[in-house]
Amino acid sequence: MIKKFIDKLLGKSAGGAQGKSRFGKRQEVPAEVHKIDPALVDERARNVVTTLQQAGYEAYVVGGAVRDLLLGLRPKDFDVATNATPEQVKSLFRRAFIIGRRFRIVHVVYGRGREHEVIEVSTFRAYMDNAAAEQVAGNERTSKGELASMKHAVDASGRVLRDNVWGPQEEDAARRDFTVNAMYYDPANQVVVDYHNGIRDAQKLTLRMIGDPATRYREDPVRIIRAIRFSAKLAALGFKMEAKTAAPLVESSKLLADVPQSRLFDEMLKLLQTGHAIATVEQLRKLGLAKGIYPLLDVVVERADQPFVKAALQDTDRRVGEGKPVAPSFLLACVLWADVRDGWAQRVEGQRGQRPQPPFPALQDAIDDVFNARIGDVSGRGKLAADMREIWMMQPRFDKRTGSTPYSLVDQARFRAAFDFMRLRADVGEVSEAIAEWWQEFSTADDVRQQDLLEQVRDEQKTRQRVRTRDPVAPKPSRGEPAARQRQPDADVRQDDEAEVEVEAGAVPPDGEPAAPRKRRRRRKPRTGGDGGGEGGGSAAAE
Repeated sequence: MIKKFIDKLLGKSAGGAQGKSRFGKRQEVPAEVHKIDPALVDERARNVVTTLQQAGYEAYVVGGAVRDLLLGLRPKDFDVATNATPEQVKSLFRRAFIIGRRFRIVHVVYGRGREHEVIEVSTFRAYMDNAAAEQVAGNERTSKGELASMKHAVDASGRVLRDNVWGPQEEDAARRDFTVNAMYYDPANQVVVDYHNGIRDAQKLTLRMIGDPATRYREDPVRIIRAIRFSAKLAALGFKMEAKTAAPLVESSKLLADVPQSRLFDEMLKLLQTGHAIATVEQLRKLGLAKGIYPLLDVVVERADQPFVKAALQDTDRRVGEGKPVAPSFLLACVLWADVRDGWAQRVEGQRGQRPQPPFPALQDAIDDVFNARIGDVSGRGKLAADMREIWMMQPRFDKRTGSTPYSLVDQARFRAAFDFMRLRADVGEVSEAIAEWWQEFSTADDVRQQDLLEQVRDEQKTRQRVRTRDPVAPKPSRGEPAARQRQPDADVRQDDEAEVEVEAGAVPPDGEPAAPRKRRRRRKPRTGGDGGGEGGGSAAAE
């Protein structure tokens, strides 16, 4: 036992051939063989590597960035691996922050605001025998006190909870998940260091797990989600997952039940927001994982073929491909809109024995129910929920295009997201195309053109009012039409001190109360009888 411990400290393997197989064989591949274009390497990542090397440490670009460089792609993110400890790395950079508990890393930050870039720097990790790790009965949250003093700990299922033991590069390579993600590139001498035939697998378009896949999934079940993400991302290039790597996925997915919900939520967003959402849904179905990874992800996969959700997924992929920002609130608002819309309509119409509610509180209640049923208590719900709520609450306001509403709406911080949401609704026929085009023009027009657009809406409303007034006979409601949507004849309005209503159906003003009627005095001869209601306030949710 003591000999094994000493061998571990000296970086020696437990035994001959088995040790070589575990840690692989170091291969230094020159530029003329790997043919990486140095111009594709981010200047800030190069600066981090150079700074560490000049301070006397080993440093390499590592992981997916090297894989993409080998494939001739420009990586979106660059990670660096080094033998310097987090504290040593932090001391070399002006804006560097140590983060993480399970495994401590350093974020080196360049730039500010939206243009900032983070280079993630990790220290080489030692290959540890999890059988010898300290074990806790609970998880990250319930055993937080115990874990604080531990460097290497696992839970009862063998999942690694703490792993802050540093080691040599060959052990660090063995700790990584897939062979194509376990290569190291030195931009100074343009050499790729490869321990597990990652270059060969990249050339053969194979996604292969290092070590025994079932064991690796048990150590960290999130590797299951990473396998799906990489297979979806690389599928367009012709990559296929090795059969041995894919075989334990379904059985191992049960281990995800022990992973904190907040971490699963973050991993789900990575699946959907890295530019391969449609391909991810296809991979989940292909691998037999359409259900069971995360409840909200199950909903995404289930609804991915619905026109509105499919359009949202395609739009997200397009924006990522164009280098534009994407927000999880927008995509999730699209996925859950059907729940909100249906719950809203039920409350307005008083279905299921409920008393009918005004449109605005009905929409609020429907949103609350969806959050409780679908989102739950996850990391970042506060801002996420606020953004989703704003997108949904603005939808009925797009129906009102008179008065000050258009001006106040375009000034809202979330107007663009809400408009894009409404634009997708128009694309699938849920909203009038004319309304979407009107708002598109209004939001970009100058003051004069905006006044013209408002006058145009007023003229259209007057024309509709005159047409309805000429026909005093109330139209018969269509069979099965909700009572909240049945229109009353405008000719039956009382004449003494009553008003002609000029409000579009479903309009909800900024303060959230039903739209106040706009009144115009008319002098008409009094007549007897004929009390009638105003125009019905059907909500957009019921359309």
